[in-house]
Amino acid sequence: MAEESLLWLFLLILLPIVAYLYRLFIQGASYKKQNRIDGKVVIITGANTGIGKETAIELAKRGGKIYLACRNKAKAIEAQKDVIQQSGSSNVFVEILDLSSLESVRDFAKRFMTLEDHLDLLINNAGIMACPKMLTKDGFEMQLGTNHLGHFLLTNLLLDHLKNSTPSRVVNVSSMAHLFGKINKDDLNSEKSYNSVNAYSQSKLANVMFTRELAKRLQGTGVTTYSLHPGVISTELTRHLSDGIFIIFQKYFFYNFLRFFLNFIFVSSWLIRPLQYIFNKTPKAGAQTTLYCALDPDLEKESGKYYAECKLDKINPLALDDETCKWLWTTSEKLTKLQ
Repeated sequence: MAEESLLWLFLLILLPIVAYLYRLFIQGASYKKQNRIDGKVVIITGANTGIGKETAIELAKRGGKIYLACRNKAKAIEAQKDVIQQSGSSNVFVEILDLSSLESVRDFAKRFMTLEDHLDLLINNAGIMACPKMLTKDGFEMQLGTNHLGHFLLTNLLLDHLKNSTPSRVVNVSSMAHLFGKINKDDLNSEKSYNSVNAYSQSKLANVMFTRELAKRLQGTGVTTYSLHPGVISTELTRHLSDGIFIIFQKYFFYNFLRFFLNFIFVSSWLIRPLQYIFNKTPKAGAQTTLYCALDPDLEKESGKYYAECKLDKINPLALDDETCKWLWTTSEKLTKLQ
């Protein structure tokens, strides 16, 4: 009995230590260069929470003029106060942008172009993940419309401002979920059938393909493009899931064996918080690859590539299909009425 008690005591002491060390490990790489961006104009979509907000804080610290492009005005104003307080910079502004409305995207672009004559850094960060079947105001599947089409239109409307600021950058926050995605040419808008994870993976693959095609079209202009996976993070993005990455693994790898177990573990509210705390990155850690793509001088001549943990990462082979990238661009132009 004494030996068993000592064993349990040892485990009770050891497990929190292991969990703590694993949490430190899971935070991943960080961007450590101290280069500044004094006077540079920055737009960050979805910057009222999560990695968008953490990105805004760091870029404001480095001297940027930051525009928080957010859908909810009240939340954006609260975020603005936090960013100003934590960065020590008052050069932080709020503009309303609803990426699920093409009218809102156009209105935002018009307002911005009256406020600034150039744009140094556009960070397309906002997104929605694995939501129930919903449509945008223009009738697009919500994840395709918000994650891809809204950012596609916004970026194109602001291209002249980006060209006026060269060298300038476009950073698209994608996800490792793009590895599981495919562009469904026969049902891009998920009208025939809908699966929330498939639609999310498609939209994230679209981010990567948009980044590559945009890089080709901007070659020689001084505007460079980057896409990235920020890591698995506990943010409002996963409000429709207990944790999206586990659902992806559930669907694609161990569906039958893990279905009940994962649903129990990650839907049980009394286990969700401690498990997410241990296994997920903090928003600040999740912002590091965004900062790397936005700031690192070594990437100035790179364009169209995909990154994770502040380094190049493997890409879905489908994203290397030039014909599909062109098809997606042309289709996105038609859907957003860009021409």
